[in-house]
Amino acid sequence: MMGTASGRMRQTILVWLKDPAAHFPAPNHRDPTGTGVTARAVAAKLGVPRRTAHAHLCFLTRVGLLHTRRFRCRTYYRRDEIRIAEVARMFEKGW
Repeated sequence: MMGTASGRMRQTILVWLKDPAAHFPAPNHRDPTGTGVTARAVAAKLGVPRRTAHAHLCFLTRVGLLHTRRFRCRTYYRRDEIRIAEVARMFEKGW
């Protein structure tokens, strides 16, 4: 998953979402650490179309590495730290 360009992009997204306040400006005085980050913000940071960022975020959500939360018309993405630790342990054991 991490050897391709897509994998590196997903890894970058996960790194950014580890500390979203440092990587994404907080619009409307929202705390990105608590609410999460939208696909539009990720797309702007990556310099790719929103659909591309959305596809990466959906993949990470399906794998279980991200949580989603709907608020009004937007979906906010946050890391699932427990699941990420589980996956890291599986790779360390030689899964």
